[in-house]
Amino acid sequence: MELAVLRDDMVDSLEHPSKGVVSSESVSAAMRAVPRHEFVADDRLAYADRSFEHLGTRVLAPSTAARLLEALDAESGDSVLVVGAGVGYTAAVLAEIVGECNVHAVDITRKLVLDARSNLASAGYEGVFVDCRDGADGLPEYAQFDRILVEAAAADPPRPLVQQLASDGRLVIPVGVGNQSLTVIEGGEVGDREGRPLGTVAFTPLLVEGEEAGSIERNRTVREDRERAERARERRTGWEQDWIDWDGDGSLSD
Repeated sequence: MELAVLRDDMVDSLEHPSKGVVSSESVSAAMRAVPRHEFVADDRLAYADRSFEHLGTRVLAPSTAARLLEALDAESGDSVLVVGAGVGYTAAVLAEIVGECNVHAVDITRKLVLDARSNLASAGYEGVFVDCRDGADGLPEYAQFDRILVEAAAADPPRPLVQQLASDGRLVIPVGVGNQSLTVIEGGEVGDREGRPLGTVAFTPLLVEGEEAGSIERNRTVREDRERAERARERRTGWEQDWIDWDGDGSLSD
């Protein structure tokens, strides 16, 4: 079967009422136009609605990407920042909507930046800007942005991203540690980072400076929460705190 047919079938399924994640003409047309197989080496996965691991990061399922794009509600000519370039697919879809020279993407992992640049070039989106940055710091030299999309979770929306949002702009980000909610923050809400929740999601945490996807985890919140949980699991009370090794004759060994 031709890849273009598979791509149309993929979008048709995302528009079907059983999923209903694609509802706008702009997202539908853009996802039908972007050759996802240029971003996913395995043709079996390119148009399947599933996520998978690549270079230490998770490539979003098409339905998840569509959900983010619909929440972002980008329009032609908008200046867009994507935090978490990944393989570059989401940036390419946005390039179809707003124009490739209006899309900026950052990722903290250099190998992903190089991969995204290569994929975007192969797919015909050389004009998308991709740089290696700490996503929480945004891209101040290109601000203000009409739309900011964060493809990783944070306990709170990073203040630099909120500050780089245009007054009538929109920031979409998964918020929470453990229980996460896809959250929309409008530009007029700079003083209030609570935002508007759009339902539960499950994303990997936004990495911090010094981290890279697939490397030793240094994310303080995630690491310390896991260490506390491990200590609680191993905690014992009373005599269980001491390990006793009895010899066969019933005497306590040293």
